[in-house]
Amino acid sequence: MHPQLHPEIQRGLSTFRIGSVPYLNAAPLTFGIEDRISFAPPSQLSRSLIRGDLDVALLSVTEAMHSPGFVLLDGYGICSDGPVLSVFLAHQDPLEEIDEIYLDPASCTSVRLLQVLMADLGLSPAYKPLPVSYDEAAGFRNVLLIGNPAIRFLHSGSSHRILDLGALWQEQTNLPFVYAAWIANKNVDTRWLNELLNKVAEFGLQNLPYIHKFHSDFSEAFRRRYLGQAIQYQIGSRETTGLQQFYKKNFPAV
Repeated sequence: MHPQLHPEIQRGLSTFRIGSVPYLNAAPLTFGIEDRISFAPPSQLSRSLIRGDLDVALLSVTEAMHSPGFVLLDGYGICSDGPVLSVFLAHQDPLEEIDEIYLDPASCTSVRLLQVLMADLGLSPAYKPLPVSYDEAAGFRNVLLIGNPAIRFLHSGSSHRILDLGALWQEQTNLPFVYAAWIANKNVDTRWLNELLNKVAEFGLQNLPYIHKFHSDFSEAFRRRYLGQAIQYQIGSRETTGLQQFYKKNFPAV
């Protein structure tokens, strides 16, 4: 039997328009409210939030950096403190010889993270949008992939080498990385909304064993390795420091 979120939380969220990414990593943060959510890639969620079609979305953290109309909620998000398994550069050329990288355009945070990490390594390849479907990504020598398409690629048996961006960030900074968090339009009641979404996250994390066993994406063994281990959810002091470090690398004059 599917665990049931408390009705008061359901009722409280019923007045908000909520968006989330359609990836396995978001499952604990949306557990019990899936039928209330508009699922879309991060870039599409950002446009919907800007237009006012959504009140809040689980969104790439760079969106909050670029828009004064957005508020980054606290408590929970999508983080890693080491290998993340679903944000990586798949490359056939040696890193120091890469002259161009094709980018999954879905997440500007992952794109900026790759660019920051490559710059820290003294590398400056050309970055180009991936012009084909994810299923054809293996045809490119060097490509950035995220989310479920990245996981499928990881399991595809490709000969590409994998540079896990979560692992490289942790190696370079000794800090976790925050990929996404709940971001709201500032004209909504963010205090109440933040409290409700944190309760949903707590409920989802309490029910991780259920998600591990019954979610439909990938194998149970992978879900156990991924959710709650590679992907972590609480945004604490170290995660906040990592986010600030990322912000400074993107806006060094601030």
